[in-house]
Amino acid sequence: MKILLVYPKYLDTFWSFKDALKFISKKANQPPLGLLTVAAMLPKEWEKKLVDMNVTTLRDKDLEWADFVFISAMSIQKASVKEVVNRCKKMDIKTVAGGPLFTTEYEDFEDVDHIVCNEAEVTLPAFLADLKNGCAKHIYTSKEFPDIEKTPIPLWELINMKEYADMNIQYSRGCPFNCEFCNISVLYGHKVRTKSKGQIVAELENLYSRRWRGDVFFVDDNFIGNKRRLKKEILPTIIEWMERKRHPFSFNTEASIDLSDDEELMQLMVKAGFNSVFVGIETPNEESLAECNKVQNKNRDLLACVKKIQKFGLQVQGGFIIGFDNDPPSIFGRLSAFVQESGIVTAMVGLLNAPRGTNLYQRLVKEGRLLKDVTGDNTDFSINFIPKMDYEKLIEGYKRIISRIYSPEPYYKRVREFLRDYKPLGKKTFRFHFSYLGAFLKSILFLGIIEKERVYYWRLFFWSLFRRPQLFHLAITFAIYGFNFRKIFENCL
Repeated sequence: MKILLVYPKYLDTFWSFKDALKFISKKANQPPLGLLTVAAMLPKEWEKKLVDMNVTTLRDKDLEWADFVFISAMSIQKASVKEVVNRCKKMDIKTVAGGPLFTTEYEDFEDVDHIVCNEAEVTLPAFLADLKNGCAKHIYTSKEFPDIEKTPIPLWELINMKEYADMNIQYSRGCPFNCEFCNISVLYGHKVRTKSKGQIVAELENLYSRRWRGDVFFVDDNFIGNKRRLKKEILPTIIEWMERKRHPFSFNTEASIDLSDDEELMQLMVKAGFNSVFVGIETPNEESLAECNKVQNKNRDLLACVKKIQKFGLQVQGGFIIGFDNDPPSIFGRLSAFVQESGIVTAMVGLLNAPRGTNLYQRLVKEGRLLKDVTGDNTDFSINFIPKMDYEKLIEGYKRIISRIYSPEPYYKRVREFLRDYKPLGKKTFRFHFSYLGAFLKSILFLGIIEKERVYYWRLFFWSLFRRPQLFHLAITFAIYGFNFRKIFENCL
């Protein structure tokens, strides 16, 4: 068999960092970890190629080479998926699809020959067995959540690592919480399943042996879902490996706000090499947190929690949502003020949407308020249901938030205040790459000379150079991020 694995193109969203990646001459933020893992599950004797449409073009000759085209995608890639499927259909090439998009919306893809839903460790072997016997079905599903201690190491040899800003790794699946708008527990369950410390070391060793040096993102939706195992086994093992290898990587991940309750865990994460964490804060409005069942965020001082995590040496990237039924007219000013006071430089503020399969989706269907499926685009100013707040007021308020937090003056002020208080506790705060020199020179040209924000850029430049020289690289990075965020949102605004 000749298998072509295709990762469709995704739209330019908040997290794609399209304009920032140009500064370091990279084409995409991270490689398609799911497809690389699936590739490792296929028979070893099969030939395999991977085309990530975010870094290269899918050519007809690539498709003609293949016996089967395997596709994995999320909702943000839906338009590109349909183009790939149509091309395969016209060329009479069989398609196999899986991943979050197909698991939740498989009925929309009748033209796909075989849909392998849920987690590949369970459903892919059944498909491969039927394929061998000449009786492969259209859809494979399972309610079983597999033991991921049996998941193989991704086939990294299928990609060119130089095309990407970060590498990625998965430690766990599942989340103990049940937020109304989130589909993670629908896809992966509430029980947190983890890999062993031996697996994590083997995956880190594999990246290291391929000469990767730099950032590694733990893709877990909630890295701290099983705190006990992290503290007793995983983090001590990573610490020992990192020290032995002289700290080749910097880690970042996603975690719930209750990370701030566990000082030992934060200390271990920083010692292991973690320098940033994305936290779903959602809203400062207590009634809206209750509405969406964000129990882990309720009845706590969210601002103090963010400050505490930052104090322990972890940069906080924050996720926020506007459009809850209980959002008052004052929410726009309150949320803008929270972002500014918290020092969260990377603040992703999106409109509430209801993905298929979520409790929110089911509730809105019953209330007759659902309008369409989600696009997955967190910058397109769309909402897929009828909000309680007047729609025009909601959109105008949302635009005000974006303008306030990412306009040069408040953004650069937030960066400077964060850097003033930030005291990284890890072994290293910076690892030089030649691409960073190019990014530095480009930042001077574009941000310091061409763009209108140049006065703010130079103020930050010299302030950080003389006041916080050890964080100068971070100041330049944040300046580039700000430029990226403004470019992403300016078309919508």
